Amino acid sequence: MGISLKPEHLKRYKEIAALLWKYGRSDLIKQVGLEEAVTIEDQSNPPISRPEARELADDMEKMGATFIKLAQLLSTRADLLPFPYLEALARLQDDVEPFPYVEVEQIVSSELGVRISKAFAEFEEDTMAAASLGQVHRATMRDGRAVVVKVQRPGVREQIFQDLEILTDIAEFLDHHTETGKKYEFQNMLAEFRKSLMRELDYRQESRNLQVFAENLKQFERLVVPSAVEDYTTSRVLTMEHVRGKKITALSPLVWVEVDGALLAEQLFRAYMQQIMIDGFFHADPHPGNVFLTDEHNIALIDLGMVGYVTPRMQEEILQLLLAISEGRGDEAAEQTIKMGEPKPGFDERKFQRQVGDLVTHNQNANVTEINAGRIVLEIQRIAGETNFRMPQEFTMIAKTLLNLDQVVHTLDPEFDPNALETKGFLEKLPHRVNKFLDAIANNEMKIKVDAIDEVKLMEGLQKIANRITMGLVIAALVVGAAMMMRVETPFKILGYPGLAIIFFFIAAGAGLVLIINIVWTDEKAKEKDQDLG
Repeated sequence: MGISLKPEHLKRYKEIAALLWKYGRSDLIKQVGLEEAVTIEDQSNPPISRPEARELADDMEKMGATFIKLAQLLSTRADLLPFPYLEALARLQDDVEPFPYVEVEQIVSSELGVRISKAFAEFEEDTMAAASLGQVHRATMRDGRAVVVKVQRPGVREQIFQDLEILTDIAEFLDHHTETGKKYEFQNMLAEFRKSLMRELDYRQESRNLQVFAENLKQFERLVVPSAVEDYTTSRVLTMEHVRGKKITALSPLVWVEVDGALLAEQLFRAYMQQIMIDGFFHADPHPGNVFLTDEHNIALIDLGMVGYVTPRMQEEILQLLLAISEGRGDEAAEQTIKMGEPKPGFDERKFQRQVGDLVTHNQNANVTEINAGRIVLEIQRIAGETNFRMPQEFTMIAKTLLNLDQVVHTLDPEFDPNALETKGFLEKLPHRVNKFLDAIANNEMKIKVDAIDEVKLMEGLQKIANRITMGLVIAALVVGAAMMMRVETPFKILGYPGLAIIFFFIAAGAGLVLIINIVWTDEKAKEKDQDLG
């Protein structure tokens, strides 16, 4: 028993069956009932050896827009494909033959309701770039602004809807009738794929994304997000500011001599961490081909159609996982991952914890250039698949983002080390954290969580903290008071300054010195006592 082959989709069934046959999944062909779609020639000539990973990317590219986008999704599914295939699919360049200018003219005129010659002062017929969903042309607005116009490929929506219908039938059959489908839950994967693809097909959504990202990332001075021209944007036509530059993958080594790659890598990394951990809305495809180095040596983010969303709870869980990975705490990484997902029937928790722990610990002593957080997250997903553990859909999107982000930042700066940013960030935020600590004490909101309590020592410790804070506040008050008294003219002067103010400054300085000596002396004695007890 298999799916019912619809005559109007027969050609597509044959292409899918041929793809599965070539890559050794004749079992799925038989389970789904696609034997009729495989030609007699293919059946009599089974693959002698496993095709190269690069071939899979090429074959999926030939099948059109839906399968190019599907390849991008599969590049994050370490539970479905070996790493060489994941890497080949991740590098797949969405670069296809452009469609004729006469069709561009028809689509733009139809969508904007006016002839191109009326809407634009200039519109180049030559294609700037062509992808599976659309292509880009340079143009000049009537007011002189340089823009680029992305035009959706004719017929691409209809083809995608047809492909999704076929893939839905196959996924539904596999999930209900095969062990493979029950294990990998293809319908869930396809549902997320459909949502992402529908958003990409609506260029108005990408226009809104440009606005949101520009606002969210405005603090990063070296990042550029082009602005959209709303009046010249529809679901099939997107007009936006032309950012002059080149893909970072197309730059010669000489260019990097003049570029501060370390600063650009740091800003880009921080920007994506903010998107994922704070904003909850992130660009899910920071592929090297989507990142430009502008003529001003800034970083421009283009093609912002593919986005992801993260709930506050998921943000916290992802943060804890990344911290555990970066610090090499394998057991904690395994426990944190389990909190994020849910077990399926037959979940082998012990195997999952052991493999995740070994993975993280193994990468603990790796060189900076060898650490790839995205790849580690993908490997965790592979382990989850093997042990029957369901990871949330957001995890896949974040894994894809981190994988691509790793490639980009190490292209900008091969020695990039995100852990160094943690130390720098801690020092920058230290004053703010101290203020929050003092506010918590002042408002009686400070909480201490301990497993075992020695009440006497605890009270002594709290008393010391209170004394030090009080002393610090008194010193601060003396300094502020002395500064205010500096403006009061008085006949009593010391070193040419108001005498009382100088006395207060001396008292504050002396008290501060005493406080520092007391802290160092007390802490050193406590350290010696601990060593003696040990």
